[in-house]
Amino acid sequence: MELRTYQEESKSAVLTEWENGNKKTLLVLPTGCGKTIVFSKIIEERVRDGGRGLVLAHRGELLEQAADKLYQSTGLKCATEKASETCLDSWYRVAVGSVQSLQRPQRLAKFPKDFFDFIVIDEAHHAISDGYQRVLEHFDEADVLGVTATPDRGDMKNLGSYFESLAYEYTLPKAIKEGYLSPIKAITIPLKIDLSSVGQQAGDFKASEVGTALDPYLEGIAEEMKKQCADRKTVVFLPLIATSQKFCKLLNEMGFNAVEVNGNSEDRAEILEDFDKGKYNILCNSMLLTEGWDCPSVDCVVVLRPTKVRSLYSQMVGRGTRLYPGKEELLLLDFLWHTERHELCHPAHLICENEEVAKKVTQNLENAPGVPMDLEMLEEKAKSDVVEEREAALAAQLAEMKKRKRKLVDPLQFEMSIQAEDLSSYVPSFGWEMSPPSEKQVKALEKMGIFADEIDNAGKANLLLDRLQKRRVEGLASPKQIRFLEGRGFQHVGSWNGESARKLIDRIAGNNWRIPSDINPREYEPKN
Repeated sequence: MELRTYQEESKSAVLTEWENGNKKTLLVLPTGCGKTIVFSKIIEERVRDGGRGLVLAHRGELLEQAADKLYQSTGLKCATEKASETCLDSWYRVAVGSVQSLQRPQRLAKFPKDFFDFIVIDEAHHAISDGYQRVLEHFDEADVLGVTATPDRGDMKNLGSYFESLAYEYTLPKAIKEGYLSPIKAITIPLKIDLSSVGQQAGDFKASEVGTALDPYLEGIAEEMKKQCADRKTVVFLPLIATSQKFCKLLNEMGFNAVEVNGNSEDRAEILEDFDKGKYNILCNSMLLTEGWDCPSVDCVVVLRPTKVRSLYSQMVGRGTRLYPGKEELLLLDFLWHTERHELCHPAHLICENEEVAKKVTQNLENAPGVPMDLEMLEEKAKSDVVEEREAALAAQLAEMKKRKRKLVDPLQFEMSIQAEDLSSYVPSFGWEMSPPSEKQVKALEKMGIFADEIDNAGKANLLLDRLQKRRVEGLASPKQIRFLEGRGFQHVGSWNGESARKLIDRIAGNNWRIPSDINPREYEPKN
């Protein structure tokens, strides 16, 4: 099986991390981008080198899928560590294991601690839970790969507290632009649903209380769906089985051809197959289909399970992002959820890395209710709006800085001048990144002209030092040159050649530190 470019890159990146001694690394691929194929090829490489591996998951369907894909893509067969089955006496070099079974002390005790050379965790956002940690602590010498669609945790524990590095990340916007996933159009439904009384549990809204809060709005939601997705193949995510069943009945009464599936459905496989074949056009479920189920022909997703967890939200929407013949885009229905807390996930969180931009996209969607809008186009506009607002804030900050006449350059001014979105929106992920900057980093930043007191973590300091060094090699303007010239009204000095900046500063110095009369700072373009 020939891998796509990003799949080959991600495989190589993971193997390189392990070779470099980063034993616990992450791979982030959006739903529908073939994460199982990638880790199957990684497993093949390690087995070829004589290693023994474990694929660890929390659901039987995920284990079966992993075993099937591994065999289809590499020819490798798997032993199973689940319930009464064990891999201890198997000659297969790979095992698929249920975390519920393997975490039990009596079962773990049967395994030597070095039994597995490497472990792959499917749906890695579960990795910090106690059960997974018991297994991982037992096999503490094994290389570990966590594979996930989004590196978030609902209970607010950061995956960086366990994993040491991010080997590779392929983003949803990039997958859409490169034609591997369906474009997404979001539409805000002008129906205000009150969640202000809903409590929280384990970092998210309580499903039972969400179900109760949602109940009075079900008929209105069905009416809106009739307007927006009557001719689409739609999956609806709801918080409770009872709510899902009630909504399914309501949809059928309104003329939809709807069916409901849940964890207790004995004919679940048959229902899903019938939906896939087009017997039904609406599939209601209470959070059953967030992982391990694919139906590429789905072209509409309705999220009636509001959540603060990006990974959960992405999994729900991911049921509709796969490509399918004749499918032009995925329509995502969003609602005007009313809550006193502002952490609720919206369509913007699927593609916006920056929370500031995500808020702007959500605001623009809500200002045009009932109108389908392309998320990528909205993000581009929001980025532009945010930059304008930041520049206005920066102008005010620069005025204040002039009063202070500080010798070193404020990092925000430098980041804005060189238009470094990755620096200004940086959020640390891993443990070492969250620690304060080291004394060595602080000295290096100050030597390069940056006021290090404004930088509160080692990850940001490291990223900034790398950027400064790269700019120095490329001969671009230094932070002090940028501050001096932009403080006198020159525009976007961050993109200037350092030699051009130096010559202009020399001219100003030779003119008693006044700008020469033939130069207009706002229109001046250097001759690089």
